[in-house]
Formats: sequence, structure tokens, C-alpha cells
Amino acid sequence: MRLTPKEVEHVALLARLRLTGEERERFTTQLNSILEHFEQLQQIDTSGVPPMSHAVPMSNVLREDEPAPPLSLGEALQNAPDQDRDCFRVPRVIE
Repeated sequence: MRLTPKEVEHVALLARLRLTGEERERFTTQLNSILEHFEQLQQIDTSGVPPMSHAVPMSNVLREDEPAPPLSLGEALQNAPDQDRDCFRVPRVIE
């Protein structure tokens, strides 16, 4: 599939870009080159390749989620920089 300069101009319009004639020609050539690479990739047999979400193996480094007793009020407020009675006190953000 080859793009025409008119199609590139349409895509530029959708992206709210103004292209000069030189840019339109350059982008047409570059986008067609990219599409040619995708056409080559489509010819590769990937039937034996399992689908994956990442290019490298990933593992979860977080601990298992296990139920535990909640923090007491004193433990929860222990490191609070400012508190008022049994609540965290934070700076006002609404003027």
C-alpha cells in the first residue's frame, strides 16, 4: 500500500499540522518506506512464536496480597507531620 501526497495532507489535517509542499513530499516518502517495512514483517512466519506482552521476561517484585490486621489510629498518625484530633491535617488547596 502506497500513500499519495493527498493522503499525507489529509493525515496532516487530522493532526492539525500545516505542511509545506517539500514537507508533504518528504513525509510521503518516509511514510511509504515505513509501510514497506511493515509489509516485509507481514511475510515472516510467526505461527510458532507465542504471543507476549513484553519483549523481555517480566516478574512481579511485589509481595503477595495477604489480609492483615489494620493499623491502629496511633500507628497510622505516628509519622503525620500535622494532625488535628484523629485526622491528618493537610494544607488547604482551594482558594
